[in-house]
Amino acid sequence: MRRVRVDCHLHTVHSGDAVTTVERLAERVREERVDVVCVTDHHTLAGAHEALSREIGARVIVGEEIRTHAGEIIGLFLTERVPYVLPLEEAVRRIRAQGGLVYAPHPYDASRTSLGAAGLDRMRAMDALDVVEVFNAKIADQEDNRRAARYAARHELPGAAGSDAHDPYGVGAAFVDMPDFDGPRDFVTALREGGIHGEFREHVGYLPG
Repeated sequence: MRRVRVDCHLHTVHSGDAVTTVERLAERVREERVDVVCVTDHHTLAGAHEALSREIGARVIVGEEIRTHAGEIIGLFLTERVPYVLPLEEAVRRIRAQGGLVYAPHPYDASRTSLGAAGLDRMRAMDALDVVEVFNAKIADQEDNRRAARYAARHELPGAAGSDAHDPYGVGAAFVDMPDFDGPRDFVTALREGGIHGEFREHVGYLPG
């Protein structure tokens, strides 16, 4: 079966705090040999839709990073934007209503509005936790990533890896090498057979060279 490299979490200029244009994303996808990108801008689907329209050389999964009262979550395979700062239960309901997946990014990173152990447990009690990000390339303290990996393993949840790139240099810093998939449910199944790859890449705001 064909395998693909999937960067499960990255941003474009549409996030507001990122500098990667869709044109530069296309260049980096080619250079890093990424097959699939989850474009997960903050509170907008515009970057993902632009990437889809430009044919960037990689498959695009439409996503959104959403701030909730309990911390940040990501919706994948979205057709509609989810408003920010909703109660966690309402954000999850809106993701699920459109057939999307609920993904917990950087859950133990205390420097961001992350879910933490309490938020993960709350989502799991709701049967609302589809994927845990077990490697985030913007986390310098690797114990935070290891804690996420242990949580996913302990609860038999699929783990994912995302570059969380806000600049071109970061694209592809983390990815899952996994079987090819067709749709959200197949994506979850394929993640369970994937290999996590990643390295810390500090935010630089530009592409060196």
